[in-house]
Amino acid sequence: MTLFAVLFEDDGHNAAAIRKAYLQRHFAFLEANAETINSAGPLSREDDAFAGGLWLVEAEAVDDVDRLVKEDPFWPTGLRKSVQILKWNRVFTEGALVQRGDIIGTLNP
Repeated sequence: MTLFAVLFEDDGHNAAAIRKAYLQRHFAFLEANAETINSAGPLSREDDAFAGGLWLVEAEAVDDVDRLVKEDPFWPTGLRKSVQILKWNRVFTEGALVQRGDIIGTLNP
């Protein structure tokens, strides 16, 4: 399995109303996909205005992550201005480096 960071940028136009109308469906979607979407949450600007969201996803391929993004109830609403799906190599977790061999393997593919 590969770890992916999914970065969402929200379209500020009508975002508050869209979030309010679809938030419970979005939460239900996250819960239904908890085995794949490890973490999720909103991103905000310094003034606490919503800016987008971040997911940490464990999947076989980027296509699997793209499918999840498009199944999210927020997707067809126009809330998301853009999305980036990036592979993520975890080298530090829970206060410790991962095994040194794993780090070297991710830095020297």
